[in-house]
Amino acid sequence: MEKLVSLCKRRGFLFQSSEIYGGLNGFWDYGPLGVELKRNIKEAWWRDMVTGHDDSSVPLGAPTSYEMTGLDCTIIMHPQVWKCSGHYDLFHDYMVDCRESKRRYRHDQVRGRWVQAKGQRVFVTTMAEVDHEQEDAQARALKFFRLRAKDADQLVWDRSFQTLPEVDDMTQVLGPDAKSLGTLTEPREFNLMFKTYVGALSGEEGAAFLRPETAQGIFVNFKNVLDSSRVRVPFGIAQVGKSFRNEITPRNFIFRSREFEQMEIEFFCHPDASQAWYQFWRDRRMKWYVDLGLAGERLRLREHDAEELSHYSTGTADIEYAFPFLPPGEFGELEGIAHRGDFDLRSHMEGKLDEKTCPLQVELGSDGKPKWKGSGRDLTYRDDVTGERFVPHVVEPSAGADRATLAFLCEAYTEDEAPDEKGQMQSRVVMKFHPRLAPVKAAVFPLVRKDGMPEVAQEIYRAMKPNFPVFYDEKGAVGRRYRRQDEAGTPFCITVDGQTLTDRTVTIRDRDTLEQWRVKVDDCVDEIRQRIL
Repeated sequence: MEKLVSLCKRRGFLFQSSEIYGGLNGFWDYGPLGVELKRNIKEAWWRDMVTGHDDSSVPLGAPTSYEMTGLDCTIIMHPQVWKCSGHYDLFHDYMVDCRESKRRYRHDQVRGRWVQAKGQRVFVTTMAEVDHEQEDAQARALKFFRLRAKDADQLVWDRSFQTLPEVDDMTQVLGPDAKSLGTLTEPREFNLMFKTYVGALSGEEGAAFLRPETAQGIFVNFKNVLDSSRVRVPFGIAQVGKSFRNEITPRNFIFRSREFEQMEIEFFCHPDASQAWYQFWRDRRMKWYVDLGLAGERLRLREHDAEELSHYSTGTADIEYAFPFLPPGEFGELEGIAHRGDFDLRSHMEGKLDEKTCPLQVELGSDGKPKWKGSGRDLTYRDDVTGERFVPHVVEPSAGADRATLAFLCEAYTEDEAPDEKGQMQSRVVMKFHPRLAPVKAAVFPLVRKDGMPEVAQEIYRAMKPNFPVFYDEKGAVGRRYRRQDEAGTPFCITVDGQTLTDRTVTIRDRDTLEQWRVKVDDCVDEIRQRIL
C-alpha cells in the first residue's frame, strides 16, 4: 500500500488536499492522471447503466425490460429532507474522546491487544495502519511498562487485535495517544452531517446541511421525473455527485474521506416484483466490476445477515474488495445493493417513519403528531394499463466513485520484469488498468529526434488526439519512455522508427503482454480504438 500511495503522488494520480499548508485530513485532490481515471470510471458506469441501456429488450436475469434516466440534484436541499429521511435523527457514528491528549477517535476504528507485564494486564490501542499496528502496539507497551526494546520478551500478548467495542473494562485501556490508563470517555453519538447556513440568516432558521448521500435528491424528484419524462414502472433514476460526511477519523487513503463522490441508482418497481429486481441488480453490479478487471479472490459479494440490515431494508448485499490496508481475510465495502422497500417515498409523503414499528408507521412526537412532517405530496404511482395505484418499492445500487478508483488502483498495481532497450531484464512497476479505464489510451514516440521521425510521430498524435487521450513523448531513451507509460497505465505505445520512413508502418507495443506488431500509420486510430473498447 505504501508503494501505491507513493506512486499515486509521483505520477499525479492523487495529492493530499492543501498539502503546501500541511494538508487537510480526509480530503484529497485528483491529479492529471487521477482525474482521468476517476472520470473514466464514472463515464463507464453512466454509459453501462444509463445511456447504453436498451429499454426495448429484457437484459439477462431481469424480470422484464425497464427504462433508465438520470438526474443531477443540488448538494444543499431543504432541511426537512434530512429529517424525514432519518438522517437528522439516525445518521451517527460513535466517538470516544481522550481526556489526556484531547483527541477524538471513531469508536469502532480503535484497535488494540491485551498485553501483560510486571503483574499488570492492559489493553494497548493503536491507530497505525494494519501493517504497522503490532510494531506500534509493542513500542507503546514497552514505554508504558518502562521496558527497553531488549526486554520485549517480557510482554505476554493475549489474543489477536480487537476493536474498542469488544472491550468491557475501559479503565484498563491505554488510549492511542495517551500515557495513562482510563483516559478514553464512554462512546457517544456524533452526527456525521456537515452543517452550514443559507442566506444572510446565521441562526437555526437559516441552518441547512451538505448532503450525506445523493439518494434523497432522487426521491424528492420522483414525481417530477414521472410527470416530465413519461417513464413507466419499472424504471431507474441514476445520479453521480458529491456527498459529504464529517468522519471522526478518516483513514486508509481515499477509502474513508469527508468529501467523496457517489454513483447511485434508485430503481422503482412493483412491490410484488421487488425481490426479483433486487437479485437482478445485485448480480448485475457484481458483473460490472468483474468485467472491468476486479476479479478473483479479492472481490466478493456478501449478503447481509438479518441483524446487519437497515431498519427499512428487507435485503442488502455488499460488493467487497480485499484492500491491501486491511488485515488478511478482511474486506472493505465497494458498493451496497439495498432493497429499501417503500420507506423513502412514504417518509417524504407522510413524515419520518418509525424504524421500530412493523409494518412501518409514522413516528409520532410527544404531542401525538408526526415528529417530522412529510411533504404531503402524493408520491404513489398509477399504472395506466391496469389502473392499480401503489407506492413503488425501491432497489438501490449505491457505489462510491472514490472507493472504486482505489480498488482499480490496487488491482492494477503490478511489479514484474521486462527487457530494457539493451535486452536486459529489469524490474518494472506497471498499472494494468482495463483499457476503458486507463487515463491515457496510447503514447506516441519517435525512436530518435531526427531523420523525420518526430514529424511522423506528431502526425499520428494529431490524428489520434480528437478520438481519445493520447500522449506524445520524445525525451530520453525509448526504454525509459516505455517505463513511464507503464507506471501511468497506458495500454499501448506506438513507436516511429527507421522502417516507418520506408514503408509507413509503426510498432505498437502491448503494456501487459509486451507483444509488438506493426501497423500502417493511417490505421493507427482504428487499431487503438478497437483495442480499448
